[in-house]
Parts: sequence; C-alpha cells; structure tokens
Amino acid sequence: MRVRTAAWLAWSACALSLALTALSLVLLRSNLSHPSAPGYDFWVPNTLVALGFSPVGAFVASHLPPKNPMGWLLCTIGLFMGVAHLSAESAIRALLAAPDSLAAGAAAAWMMSWFWVLPVGLSVFLFLFFPDGRLPSRRWRWFAWLSALLISLGVVYQAFAPGPVLGVGGVRNPLGIEGLPNAWQTIQAVLFALMFVSVASLFLRRLRARGVERQQLKWFTYAATLTISGIVLTYTVSEVIGSALLGWVGNAIVIAGSLGIPIAMGIAILKYRLYEIDVIINRTLVYAAVTLVLAGIFQAIDGTLHYLLVTLAHEHSLIGSIASALVVGALFHPVRHRIQHCVDGHLPSGEDGRPGGSDEARHP
Repeated sequence: MRVRTAAWLAWSACALSLALTALSLVLLRSNLSHPSAPGYDFWVPNTLVALGFSPVGAFVASHLPPKNPMGWLLCTIGLFMGVAHLSAESAIRALLAAPDSLAAGAAAAWMMSWFWVLPVGLSVFLFLFFPDGRLPSRRWRWFAWLSALLISLGVVYQAFAPGPVLGVGGVRNPLGIEGLPNAWQTIQAVLFALMFVSVASLFLRRLRARGVERQQLKWFTYAATLTISGIVLTYTVSEVIGSALLGWVGNAIVIAGSLGIPIAMGIAILKYRLYEIDVIINRTLVYAAVTLVLAGIFQAIDGTLHYLLVTLAHEHSLIGSIASALVVGALFHPVRHRIQHCVDGHLPSGEDGRPGGSDEARHP
C-alpha cells in the first residue's frame, strides 16, 4: 500500500468515526428526552475513545510506514467505539424510546451484543505492540495468538448469548439462544486479564529500555498513571470521604487521562520532543503536592478560625475563610519552592541538568 493511500484511508476512518459519534450524541439527547428509555451506560468512555483515538491514529498512520500497525490499531479502536455507540443508541431509540421510529432496531441490538468485544480486545494488541509496532520479543507470540483466539471466541459467543445487551438496559439479544448462559461478565474479565498482561509487557519493556524507547514508554506511563489516579479518586477516595467535589475532580482527571493516553501514544510513536515528558512529570508532581499541602493548611486554619469565631466569639465565619485564603496565598511560593527542591532531589538528572534527559532522548 502506498503512503498516500494509507493516509487517505486513515483520515477517512477518522472522519467516519467522528461522524458516527456526532450522530450517536444526537440520538443520545433524543433518547434522554424519553423518561421511560434507559441511557447507554458507556456513552462517555465511547465518546472519549472515539474523539481521542481516531484523530491521533489517523495522524500516526499517515506519518509511519503502512506496515506499522500502531496507527491502524488506534484508528480501528476509535472507529469501532463509534460503531458500538451508534448501535447502542439506535437500539434504544428503535426499541424503547420511540418504537418503530428507526428501521433495523433488532439488528442494531444484535450488533451491540457482540461488537463491544472488538475495540476492547484490540486494546490488548495496542499495548502489546507499543511503541514500535513489534512484540516485546518472540516469546510473546503465544500470548498474541492466545489473545486473538479468546477475543474471537468472545465475539462469537456474545453474538448468540441470550439476555440483556451489555450497557443497554431493557434491550435483549434478538438472536440469543435460550439455554446458553450469558457469560458477558466472564468474557469481560478475560479481556481485562489480557489487557493487564499486555500493559505489564510495557513495564517489562521499560526495565530493558534505553534512550528514546525509555522516553517513549514514559509518555504512556504518565497518561496511564493520571487516568488510574482519577479512577481511584472518583470511585474510592471520594466515596470513602463522602466528598462530591473530589468525585468531580476525579472525573475531570479521568477524562483528561482518557484523552491523554492516545495523545501520549501519538507523541511517543512519532518521537516528538520526548525529553519534555520529564518536565511534565516534574511539574505534575510539584503542583499536585502543592495542591494537597495547601488544601490541608486551608482546611486546618479555616476549621480553627470557624470554631474560634462562630462558636466562641459568635462572629461570621466568612472572616475566617478570607483569612485562611490569604494565608494560603502567602504560603504558595514558599511551599512550591520547597516541594520543587524535594522533587528535583529525587528525580534523575541528565547531563544538561534536565530531569532524566539523555542526548539521544533529547534529539530523537
């Protein structure tokens, strides 16, 4: 395949993915206007994956040799998520929200019953082949073939599994064979296990990596860590503390991380200014620590002043909040400089004083 033809195909797939996602969001808004119709549970991640993976995949595929699978995997995952989202919204529209308003509602429900396995399964190969489009070593061939076999079996089984369609409450698989167990939870667990192993291969790569490849893997590690931190903050810390604000912050971090993973992969694959990932990691550690420290100081001062002013002096607590904010503002620069010094002391430095910047990594 010629480079120009490959670029045209990649950008066409991107345009189709974005068009399907836009149509899906239109149907989502229409479906939500019907109180009796359920919403699609996974519309947010589907939208984020389509918007993030498709453009990055098209850009990568148009700048790499056509034989390199990385751009095509990113494009295909984004496109398949767009198809899955549209199938789900179409099934809800045609079968629940406004029956018979769309043709082929049963076909959309059947497609959604198994199609979700494909983009999740392809993510296994995306991580397995990252960043250079090759397996970590020949010893990983068996895992690649096993993954392809299990993903294929999952697709076939879900196509005929009875019961409700995943993420679409109230819609059942029209071609489900009664008597077969609905094993979507088992299939999902198998896919996550395969994905865990493929992500673990990246950390094994990083142990042996040097120079540019090590910097490439840092980009992915940063984005993945950001996403995982947001998930923990949203579904663990905020629920234990009972803070809705932390839940919103965690959701924002998850969204940023979900979009950041394909962008980080694209930057790493194309080897563009890789050394700057060390600067980004440095700044993230510093400002995250500064935010936590200053938030703790604010809470402690505000709580103390609230008790003294309201409980003892019977004054308005707004004075305490203003005073706390002024103290935190005054402490910002000293705290930041102190934490910056601590972070710089624990990060490796390159020859030019940048954190972790080898000459090879600085000049890809």
